[in-house]
Amino acid sequence: MSLSLADDIRSVTDLKRHTRELLDHVHQTGRPMILTVNGRADSVLMDAAVYEKQLQAANLTRLLAPAEAEVTAGQTRSAQDFLKEFKSARTIQS
Repeated sequence: MSLSLADDIRSVTDLKRHTRELLDHVHQTGRPMILTVNGRADSVLMDAAVYEKQLQAANLTRLLAPAEAEVTAGQTRSAQDFLKEFKSARTIQS
């Protein structure tokens, strides 16, 4: 998702004056809108569905980070070895 500097940076005053238009733009494009106060970035307005997807992706990344660190550190084993250990620990017969 790329940001359009011409279309996606607006002032809070614009938001007050053209709320429906700017909300429609955010929903139609799926891009966030940067809101400025006194010419400086202040807030981000984004579609709720897009935000939810980004939040889910961030949470998944956070959950996978320890496993990726183990792989990077070489702390892995074959699936066959894992299954043998798993079955043995739970007394599952092959």
